[in-house]
Amino acid sequence: MVKTPGLALYLSFGLVASVLLAAGLLMMKSRSATLPPARAGNVVRSVLRWIRDPIWIGGLGVQAIGYALYVVSLSDAPVSLVAVMMQAGIGLFVVFSVLFLHERANRREWIGIGGIAVAAVLLSQSLTGGAAHDHATDLALFNLTAIAVALCAAPYAFARLRRGGVATAIASGVAFGLASLYTKALTDSFIAQTGSAMILRVFANPWLYYTSAANIAGLILLQNSFHSARGIVAMPLSSAISNVVPILGGMAAFGETLPTEPTAALLRVASFALTIVSSGLLATGEA
Repeated sequence: MVKTPGLALYLSFGLVASVLLAAGLLMMKSRSATLPPARAGNVVRSVLRWIRDPIWIGGLGVQAIGYALYVVSLSDAPVSLVAVMMQAGIGLFVVFSVLFLHERANRREWIGIGGIAVAAVLLSQSLTGGAAHDHATDLALFNLTAIAVALCAAPYAFARLRRGGVATAIASGVAFGLASLYTKALTDSFIAQTGSAMILRVFANPWLYYTSAANIAGLILLQNSFHSARGIVAMPLSSAISNVVPILGGMAAFGETLPTEPTAALLRVASFALTIVSSGLLATGEA
């Protein structure tokens, strides 16, 4: 089975990015008992408190490096495949939480970690052909955004999900997932544009601001969920949702397809499915 070196390289960038993102989140989660949540009316004041905390802002810096590698990965790899590689961060965060935050992992959660590892192996064996993609239209992405926001509002109707931080974790995942799609649109449009200075092309691109807004919203929502839920639950749930959104959105908006070889296509589908199921096990482990 001949693999595509270029695709494997850019997916490896995504794997390293997932490690850094998990480490940064761990640092931020460790401060949830000390820092205030960002509620309506005090969002700016709370965020300023977070920024002044050296550990929290250090975690944000580690995440920024990871996100930069994530953008590099997206520049030459389909968003749906990068999303699966990023799932490795779930398992790492769970392990880090057990070792450094002393959160307990039960059997279901460890099964979820193992499932994610198997999914990564399946993905590595499916790299016989890239999932070709087109440039997404603004209308397609806006429609996906409207649908995703409407769906993530549903959990807030249940008081138990609101109090336990689950609804907020889901909302953060939707925001991060949309940011992934916007980032892909940003890199595609940037590469396609020529004839002007690089800095002007970056700041004139509206997807830069959509991506930034979605990431900031996701970050605030996730930090808020850390105040009500164990990190070992909140982060996997957020990450699972954040990867489901670009996997489905990559196919719906960017026209990403499966490999033409049947075995590779089957392995890739199995990897997607196992990733989602394993993330669900991690997310529901507390129950």
